[in-house]
Amino acid sequence: MTVEQDTVETWNTYGNHQLTRGLELPELDRWNWGIPGTGPGIEAFGDVSGLRILDLGSGLGRHAAHLAARGADVTAVDASPAQHRRAVTRYPDTAGLRLMCADAVAHLRDAEPYDLIYSVCSVPYLNPDRLLPVLANGLKPGGLLLFSALHTNSNGTGPSNEVAPRPEILRLPGTTEEHPVDMWVLTPHLWEDLLVQHGLTMEAVTTIDSDKPDSHLSYRLYAARRPNRVPSRPRTSAPPPPHAAVGVGVIVHGSDGILLGRHRRRTWELAGGSVEAGESFAEAAVRELREEAGLVAAPGEVRVLGTLLDRVGDVVRVTVPVLVTQWSGVPQQCEETIGDWRFWPLNGLPGPLFIPSAQCLTAWNPGLPLDHPSADFQSYYSPGRA
Repeated sequence: MTVEQDTVETWNTYGNHQLTRGLELPELDRWNWGIPGTGPGIEAFGDVSGLRILDLGSGLGRHAAHLAARGADVTAVDASPAQHRRAVTRYPDTAGLRLMCADAVAHLRDAEPYDLIYSVCSVPYLNPDRLLPVLANGLKPGGLLLFSALHTNSNGTGPSNEVAPRPEILRLPGTTEEHPVDMWVLTPHLWEDLLVQHGLTMEAVTTIDSDKPDSHLSYRLYAARRPNRVPSRPRTSAPPPPHAAVGVGVIVHGSDGILLGRHRRRTWELAGGSVEAGESFAEAAVRELREEAGLVAAPGEVRVLGTLLDRVGDVVRVTVPVLVTQWSGVPQQCEETIGDWRFWPLNGLPGPLFIPSAQCLTAWNPGLPLDHPSADFQSYYSPGRA
């Protein structure tokens, strides 16, 4: 079992214990980010009325219900069946509240982006390398992320300086039972580095200390935002193989948006690649699309938009954006380097984008909010020509 699966089993034990106890906790009268009665309250959210909000690791569901009562549309996700059962039992039919038993990462991959995502103490139970890529893209451009995380435990052990899980203790209420759980307890500097690495901008870090003089317990509340514009990451400056200085970028556009896959280097990319000997640009685009994403198109039905001229160090590269609007098949992973193929709406493209992909998209649609180094684009079509 993985670290995260072990944690889910521990929270199942906790949830079943609470169900057996039958203890009815009161509704929240003040927001709690980890230590009751201390730290900021619900004012950290601002006005939530009408916002589409996701609660990660929702547990009993009290926080989600609190926001739903303020007019928010809240989806509350917890991976533990026992914790989910507690929430459903307590809130069987609450307006504005949807309770789901699901893995957070799986949910974020499939869900439409949210206005706001928050988590009360649950983010550190998930591997940041698995969670943060989908978490960042699970926000709408301009959307807010708020989460509280353990900083110093009750024994006085502070955060780690490396991105690795460490053992902590979960104590069952009303008993002396202790259960080990693994958590990513990181310094604020590490959390900020991770958030920025995945395309978010840190806005604030708030200290939440225990108000008991003999307690070392301390949390941090992190506020980060997805920029309104999509960033891009550079390609390598190493010289390409002789045949690879000319390539195609395949813009597959349909009713669900633009097709993008996630590279092992963590950038989002169009299908595409180098042009082989004897191929036209249209033929190269069709071949790359089939090889990388499993979609089939006809060379005569694609549109070669023009040429992009870019320079990386001493290497001059030419990229040809090709538009595909008719195809057959469904996206699938056909190569090891790029996977997670899916369609993204134009107003919610993920980041960071691979620079050539961002340049191709801007050449096709200059109004897209994409940030990347400029490239000289020569269109094959005159202004106003279809």
